[in-house]
Amino acid sequence: MSKSTEAGPIRLALNIEDRALADRLSALLANVPGLQLVGASESADVTLVLSNGVSAPADDDVPLTPRELEVLTLLAEGMSNKAIARRLGISVHTAKFHVSGLIDKLDAVGRTDAVAHAARRGVIHL
Repeated sequence: MSKSTEAGPIRLALNIEDRALADRLSALLANVPGLQLVGASESADVTLVLSNGVSAPADDDVPLTPRELEVLTLLAEGMSNKAIARRLGISVHTAKFHVSGLIDKLDAVGRTDAVAHAARRGVIHL
């Protein structure tokens, strides 16, 4: 028997804005062995949080391509264009093009500002 089973069930709290979805998930998870659903005010091992929206206005949403998200993640790690190019197997020119596009899309004034804007908007989590 594993340690997690010996310690008792995993206590899961649901923090979901959509009440209908929360009720459906609760019904599905209610009889899962090793799992105990608890209220928001109770102590939980894990809390599932699902928001219907982001705190930023809808017109502030910035659609990024999967490649732009990869580049943004590497920017957040402090990588140079040359390092980004090596990591992604692209040319330095292409990496620079992606970084420039991110700066424009995020309405930033530079690389660091682009990462800060993306973090504030919930695009990436630091």
